[in-house]
Amino acid sequence: MKKYQVVGIGNAVVDVITQCDDSFLEQMGIDKGIMQLIETDRAQLLYASMKDRVQAPGGSVANTLAGLGNLGLRTGFIGRVHDDALGKFYAKAMSDDGTDFVNAPVPGGELPTSRSMIFVTPDGERSMNTYLGISAELGPEDVPDEVASEADIVFLEGYLFDKDKGKEAFIRLARTCRAAGGLAGIAISDPFCVERHREDFLNLIENEMDYVIGNEAEIRSLFQDNDLDADLARVSAICPLLVCTRSGDGVTIIRNGERTDIPVDRIVPVDATGAGDQFAAGFLYGLATGADMPTAGRMGCVAATEVISHMGARPEANLLQLFRQNGLA
Repeated sequence: MKKYQVVGIGNAVVDVITQCDDSFLEQMGIDKGIMQLIETDRAQLLYASMKDRVQAPGGSVANTLAGLGNLGLRTGFIGRVHDDALGKFYAKAMSDDGTDFVNAPVPGGELPTSRSMIFVTPDGERSMNTYLGISAELGPEDVPDEVASEADIVFLEGYLFDKDKGKEAFIRLARTCRAAGGLAGIAISDPFCVERHREDFLNLIENEMDYVIGNEAEIRSLFQDNDLDADLARVSAICPLLVCTRSGDGVTIIRNGERTDIPVDRIVPVDATGAGDQFAAGFLYGLATGADMPTAGRMGCVAATEVISHMGARPEANLLQLFRQNGLA
């Protein structure tokens, strides 16, 4: 038995969440429903504008690991924080949630710890404004071989693809894990990230990955067209396992050419933050525990439904209990 069932690598970001209306977004020049990268001055302005802030450790893959920790799996996280107040808060919060934070906070004069200002409108849409800080400097030297080789599954965050050192870290983690008999996969994360690095994404998926998870927009962005079924076929031709979430239209899973479509119940979200992250947590729990694909997909849907029923990107209920209530465990 390996030390970790799932190890993730991604941005270590402190989420700062508040509620607002559409007029506030317009007033502040915030594009609704997407993630924007911002610089220090903009980060300070938006932070000062937030009322009734809720602070929590975040980052896409880190949120997924929190869901897996909720489910009782052995998890580790490869990320980079500064030894400032936010960095120490982040590292402790991850450990308190049951995930090994394998890289100690970095001392010295480097960039500050990353943070994301998230504005949630009454329709549940979240508008994310992210200052990457030190997290964007994560590189292959931050990937311990003893962690990568002791993982059954590794999960990579597409946002880190914006720098060459992030790509190198991905490849080192994936190859070390796979050489030791594990599985490597990626969350595409963002269609704009794909547009900046399309060929690199496709090369990584084809040559280094055992599975890929993305939503409809992210899958389409790989090929720059509007034919989702054709795009699903193209990705599944180069990767053994493809998972595509389509919001209220359900989930499509294609494993070794066999397609499974899973319907979902439409609900009005309280906060859509973390829906994709917790879907990944439920699905990866199924993958790690040997569930079939319909069951793993439904686990993902149950976890996503739980997280959009409240503020925040991490589960509040016992997910395993919810799986049992739905006949999944």
